[in-house]
Amino acid sequence: MDRRRILLVAAALVAALGTLLVFLYVRGADTRAEQRFDTVDVLRATAVIEAGETIESASANAKLELQAVPQDQLIEGYLTSIDQVAGQVALTQIYPGEQIITSKFGGAGESTSSLQIPKGKLAISVNLTDPARVAGFVNPGSQIAVFVNGTDLDSGESYTRLLLQRVTVLGVGSTTLISTTTTDPGGQQTTEQLPRTLLTIAVDQDEAQRVLYASSNGELAFGLLTPTSSVGRSPGVTGQNLFE
Repeated sequence: MDRRRILLVAAALVAALGTLLVFLYVRGADTRAEQRFDTVDVLRATAVIEAGETIESASANAKLELQAVPQDQLIEGYLTSIDQVAGQVALTQIYPGEQIITSKFGGAGESTSSLQIPKGKLAISVNLTDPARVAGFVNPGSQIAVFVNGTDLDSGESYTRLLLQRVTVLGVGSTTLISTTTTDPGGQQTTEQLPRTLLTIAVDQDEAQRVLYASSNGELAFGLLTPTSSVGRSPGVTGQNLFE
Protein backbone atom coordinates (compact mmCIF):
# COMPACT_ATOMS: atom_id res chain seq x y z
CA MET A 1 0.00 0.00 0.00
CA ASP A 2 2.80 2.38 0.95
CA ARG A 3 4.53 1.61 -2.34
CA ARG A 4 1.38 2.43 -4.33
CA ARG A 5 1.01 5.68 -2.44
CA ILE A 6 4.61 6.63 -3.19
CA LEU A 7 4.09 5.93 -6.89
CA LEU A 8 0.96 8.06 -6.94
CA VAL A 9 2.77 10.94 -5.25
CA ALA A 10 5.68 10.62 -7.70
CA ALA A 11 3.29 10.58 -10.66
CA ALA A 12 1.55 13.69 -9.34
CA LEU A 13 4.89 15.49 -8.95
CA VAL A 14 5.96 14.54 -12.50
CA ALA A 15 2.62 15.77 -13.85
CA ALA A 16 2.94 19.04 -11.94
CA LEU A 17 6.50 19.53 -13.18
CA GLY A 18 5.43 18.84 -16.75
CA THR A 19 2.61 21.36 -16.44
CA LEU A 20 5.06 23.96 -15.05
CA LEU A 21 7.51 23.37 -17.91
CA VAL A 22 4.74 23.70 -20.49
CA PHE A 23 3.62 26.94 -18.82
CA LEU A 24 7.13 28.36 -18.82
CA TYR A 25 7.69 27.41 -22.47
CA VAL A 26 4.41 29.00 -23.55
CA ARG A 27 5.21 32.12 -21.55
CA GLY A 28 8.68 32.30 -23.13
CA ALA A 29 7.19 31.82 -26.58
CA ASP A 30 4.74 34.64 -25.92
CA THR A 31 7.61 36.89 -24.80
CA ARG A 32 9.63 36.04 -27.91
CA ALA A 33 6.61 36.71 -30.10
CA GLU A 34 6.07 40.06 -28.39
CA GLN A 35 9.72 40.97 -28.95
CA ARG A 36 9.45 40.00 -32.59
CA PHE A 37 6.27 41.87 -33.33
CA ASP A 38 6.76 44.80 -30.95
CA THR A 39 8.84 47.34 -32.84
CA VAL A 40 10.75 50.51 -32.10
CA ASP A 41 11.17 53.38 -34.56
CA VAL A 42 14.93 53.86 -34.95
CA LEU A 43 17.09 55.90 -37.30
CA ARG A 44 18.49 54.05 -40.30
CA ALA A 45 20.70 55.21 -43.17
CA THR A 46 18.98 55.50 -46.55
CA ALA A 47 22.14 56.62 -48.39
CA VAL A 48 25.88 56.44 -47.79
CA ILE A 49 27.01 58.69 -44.94
CA GLU A 50 30.66 59.57 -45.41
CA ALA A 51 33.20 59.55 -42.59
CA GLY A 52 33.45 63.08 -41.19
CA GLU A 53 29.90 64.05 -42.23
CA THR A 54 27.84 65.64 -39.46
CA ILE A 55 24.60 64.05 -38.31
CA GLU A 56 22.83 67.32 -39.15
CA SER A 57 24.16 67.23 -42.72
CA ALA A 58 23.07 63.62 -43.15
CA SER A 59 19.59 64.51 -41.91
CA ALA A 60 19.32 67.63 -44.11
CA ASN A 61 20.30 65.58 -47.17
CA ALA A 62 17.62 62.95 -46.48
CA LYS A 63 20.15 60.24 -45.63
CA LEU A 64 18.28 59.26 -42.46
CA GLU A 65 14.85 57.79 -41.87
CA LEU A 66 12.91 56.46 -38.90
CA GLN A 67 12.05 52.84 -39.53
CA ALA A 68 10.30 50.24 -37.39
CA VAL A 69 12.72 47.57 -36.13
CA PRO A 70 11.67 44.50 -34.07
CA GLN A 71 12.94 44.61 -30.51
CA ASP A 72 15.02 41.46 -30.95
CA GLN A 73 16.91 43.11 -33.84
CA LEU A 74 17.83 46.34 -32.09
CA ILE A 75 21.57 47.10 -31.96
CA GLU A 76 23.05 48.47 -28.75
CA GLY A 77 23.24 52.26 -28.90
CA TYR A 78 20.44 52.66 -31.46
CA LEU A 79 19.11 56.18 -31.99
CA THR A 80 15.55 57.45 -32.21
CA SER A 81 16.56 61.08 -32.79
CA ILE A 82 19.57 63.00 -34.09
CA ASP A 83 19.47 65.06 -30.88
CA GLN A 84 21.29 62.21 -29.13
CA VAL A 85 24.44 62.85 -31.23
CA ALA A 86 23.92 66.53 -32.07
CA GLY A 87 27.03 68.20 -33.47
CA GLN A 88 28.90 64.95 -33.94
CA VAL A 89 30.34 63.43 -37.12
CA ALA A 90 30.40 59.92 -38.56
CA LEU A 91 33.60 58.18 -37.49
CA THR A 92 33.41 55.72 -40.38
CA GLN A 93 31.43 55.27 -43.57
CA ILE A 94 27.82 54.17 -42.91
CA TYR A 95 25.94 52.25 -45.61
CA PRO A 96 22.23 52.24 -46.54
CA GLY A 97 20.16 50.02 -44.27
CA GLU A 98 22.48 50.31 -41.25
CA GLN A 99 20.99 51.32 -37.90
CA ILE A 100 22.42 54.61 -36.68
CA ILE A 101 24.19 53.91 -33.39
CA THR A 102 26.03 56.15 -30.96
CA SER A 103 29.38 54.34 -31.29
CA LYS A 104 29.66 55.38 -34.95
CA PHE A 105 29.54 59.10 -34.13
CA GLY A 106 31.92 61.35 -32.23
CA GLY A 107 33.89 64.58 -32.31
CA ALA A 108 35.44 65.74 -35.57
CA GLY A 109 38.95 64.95 -34.30
CA GLU A 110 37.97 61.32 -33.71
CA SER A 111 37.14 60.56 -37.35
CA THR A 112 39.17 57.60 -38.58
CA SER A 113 40.80 57.03 -41.94
CA SER A 114 38.98 54.83 -44.44
CA LEU A 115 42.32 53.22 -45.29
CA GLN A 116 42.88 49.87 -43.61
CA ILE A 117 46.52 50.44 -42.60
CA PRO A 118 48.18 47.33 -41.13
CA LYS A 119 49.35 47.58 -37.53
CA GLY A 120 52.82 49.08 -37.25
CA LYS A 121 52.73 50.51 -40.79
CA LEU A 122 52.03 53.92 -42.29
CA ALA A 123 50.63 54.97 -45.66
CA ILE A 124 52.45 56.99 -48.32
CA SER A 125 51.47 57.82 -51.90
CA VAL A 126 53.49 58.02 -55.11
CA ASN A 127 52.64 59.09 -58.65
CA LEU A 128 53.27 56.49 -61.36
CA THR A 129 52.75 56.26 -65.09
CA ASP A 130 50.60 53.46 -66.54
CA PRO A 131 53.61 51.28 -67.49
CA ALA A 132 55.13 51.80 -64.03
CA ARG A 133 51.93 50.52 -62.38
CA VAL A 134 51.68 47.41 -64.57
CA ALA A 135 49.28 48.96 -67.09
CA GLY A 136 46.58 49.51 -64.49
CA PHE A 137 46.48 45.96 -63.10
CA VAL A 138 47.64 47.11 -59.66
CA ASN A 139 44.60 47.47 -57.37
CA PRO A 140 43.94 47.92 -53.64
CA GLY A 141 45.12 44.76 -51.89
CA SER A 142 47.71 43.92 -54.55
CA GLN A 143 51.15 42.75 -53.41
CA ILE A 144 53.93 44.53 -55.28
CA ALA A 145 57.70 44.80 -55.54
CA VAL A 146 59.10 48.32 -55.91
CA PHE A 147 61.90 49.01 -58.39
CA VAL A 148 63.85 52.19 -58.97
CA ASN A 149 65.55 53.51 -62.11
CA GLY A 150 68.19 55.98 -61.03
CA THR A 151 71.68 57.37 -61.54
CA ASP A 152 74.68 56.68 -59.29
CA LEU A 153 75.74 59.98 -57.74
CA ASP A 154 79.46 59.08 -57.82
CA SER A 155 79.90 57.48 -61.21
CA GLY A 156 76.95 59.02 -63.03
CA GLU A 157 76.02 55.55 -64.28
CA SER A 158 72.33 54.71 -64.58
CA TYR A 159 70.95 51.58 -62.93
CA THR A 160 67.79 49.61 -62.21
CA ARG A 161 67.47 47.92 -58.81
CA LEU A 162 64.92 46.31 -56.56
CA LEU A 163 64.04 48.75 -53.77
CA LEU A 164 61.39 46.87 -51.74
CA GLN A 165 60.63 43.17 -52.04
CA ARG A 166 56.95 43.03 -51.09
CA VAL A 167 54.51 45.70 -49.93
CA THR A 168 50.72 46.04 -50.00
CA VAL A 169 48.78 48.56 -52.09
CA LEU A 170 46.14 50.32 -49.96
CA GLY A 171 44.51 52.53 -52.55
CA VAL A 172 44.49 53.72 -56.14
CA GLY A 173 43.64 57.38 -56.63
CA SER A 174 42.70 59.51 -59.59
CA THR A 175 44.65 59.67 -62.85
CA THR A 176 45.90 63.01 -64.15
CA LEU A 177 47.73 64.04 -67.32
CA ILE A 178 51.27 65.32 -66.79
CA SER A 179 53.09 67.22 -69.56
CA THR A 180 56.61 65.92 -70.25
CA THR A 181 59.12 67.56 -72.60
CA THR A 182 62.05 65.66 -74.10
CA THR A 183 64.88 66.92 -76.29
CA ASP A 184 66.46 64.77 -79.00
CA PRO A 185 70.21 64.93 -79.97
CA GLY A 186 69.35 67.48 -82.66
CA GLY A 187 67.83 69.86 -80.13
CA GLN A 188 64.26 69.17 -81.24
CA GLN A 189 61.86 69.28 -78.29
CA THR A 190 58.79 67.08 -78.04
CA THR A 191 56.05 67.59 -75.46
CA GLU A 192 53.59 64.85 -74.63
CA GLN A 193 50.99 64.28 -71.95
CA LEU A 194 51.34 61.11 -69.93
CA PRO A 195 48.71 59.78 -67.51
CA ARG A 196 49.99 59.39 -63.96
CA THR A 197 48.08 57.75 -61.13
CA LEU A 198 48.41 58.24 -57.40
CA LEU A 199 48.97 54.93 -55.58
CA THR A 200 49.04 54.51 -51.80
CA ILE A 201 51.11 51.75 -50.18
CA ALA A 202 51.65 50.42 -46.64
CA VAL A 203 55.26 50.67 -45.45
CA ASP A 204 57.30 51.10 -42.28
CA GLN A 205 59.39 54.20 -41.57
CA ASP A 206 62.58 52.92 -43.22
CA GLU A 207 60.71 51.81 -46.34
CA ALA A 208 58.88 55.15 -46.53
CA GLN A 209 62.18 57.03 -46.46
CA ARG A 210 63.61 54.85 -49.21
CA VAL A 211 60.57 55.24 -51.44
CA LEU A 212 60.34 59.00 -50.97
CA TYR A 213 64.05 59.50 -51.66
CA ALA A 214 63.97 57.23 -54.71
CA SER A 215 60.88 58.93 -56.15
CA SER A 216 62.60 62.34 -55.82
CA ASN A 217 65.89 61.18 -57.35
CA GLY A 218 64.78 58.60 -59.88
CA GLU A 219 61.76 56.82 -61.35
CA LEU A 220 59.77 54.19 -59.48
CA ALA A 221 58.08 51.18 -61.03
CA PHE A 222 55.88 48.52 -59.43
CA GLY A 223 56.02 44.80 -60.15
CA LEU A 224 52.78 42.89 -59.49
CA LEU A 225 53.38 39.82 -57.32
CA THR A 226 51.59 36.52 -56.76
CA PRO A 227 51.96 34.40 -53.61
CA THR A 228 54.63 32.34 -55.43
CA SER A 229 56.56 35.23 -56.99
CA SER A 230 60.27 35.09 -56.19
CA VAL A 231 62.09 38.39 -55.69
CA GLY A 232 65.27 39.18 -53.81
CA ARG A 233 68.00 41.73 -53.45
CA SER A 234 70.66 41.85 -56.15
CA PRO A 235 73.34 44.25 -57.40
CA GLY A 236 70.83 45.43 -59.98
CA VAL A 237 71.41 46.15 -63.66
CA THR A 238 73.70 48.79 -65.16
CA GLY A 239 75.15 49.40 -68.58
CA GLN A 240 78.16 47.33 -67.55
CA ASN A 241 76.30 44.09 -66.74
CA LEU A 242 73.16 44.42 -68.87
CA PHE A 243 74.17 41.54 -71.17
CA GLU A 244 76.07 39.40 -68.69
